[in-house]
Amino acid sequence: MQLFYNSDLRAEDKEFCFDKNESRHIIKVLRKKPGDKLNITNGLGFLFEAVIITENPNKCTVSITTTSSIASKGYSVHLAVAPTKTNDRYEWFLEKATELGVDFITPIICKRSERKTIKPERYKKILEAASKQSLRTHFPILNPAVRFEEFLKTKTEEDRYIAHCLEEGQPHLKDELRSKKNILILIGPEGDFTAAEIKMALDSGFQAVSLGRARLRTETAAIAACHTIELYNA
Repeated sequence: MQLFYNSDLRAEDKEFCFDKNESRHIIKVLRKKPGDKLNITNGLGFLFEAVIITENPNKCTVSITTTSSIASKGYSVHLAVAPTKTNDRYEWFLEKATELGVDFITPIICKRSERKTIKPERYKKILEAASKQSLRTHFPILNPAVRFEEFLKTKTEEDRYIAHCLEEGQPHLKDELRSKKNILILIGPEGDFTAAEIKMALDSGFQAVSLGRARLRTETAAIAACHTIELYNA
């Protein structure tokens, strides 16, 4: 199945027009014709089955034949991850975490962060492309970048963890998870969290965990955490 996306689609819609770029892709690249079927999502949990009415490469029109509400998995995975020094590594993380099932991503700016700015519009496009590729109808949400200490003030209904390398002997994340619970995990920058940041997190109700014996890059640690959570709940 190939999945198309448009955030403007609503459950009550019966007809819909793609924008110029998507229309050209459907008609000129994929060579779709009137009567061909398409699967579309709005990223909010709906799957629309549609039939092409007009093959205009500037304004492809479809008729919605079936609308389905796809249930969420019953828990959420929230990764709060410091931006990496090179942007392409963070973009790789965004793509792979989306494929694995992350629900929320918050870039956190830490004391040792070497990069303190992000490209939200580009990041959102990466999340959209990865969601379509992995056939997700619930797209992950990218939150604005926030300073570490400000993020800790956020009150959420989540089991809260911080993964760091400052000390040994911490329990592995997989041994602390609870089935079908909303999870938030903090992943620090190159150089890790500072001792003061770790103490702030622990004082704010976070539990320190390990992701294994090896020392991982920021983006690798985030993916390891996401995969561990999803595998535990499989």
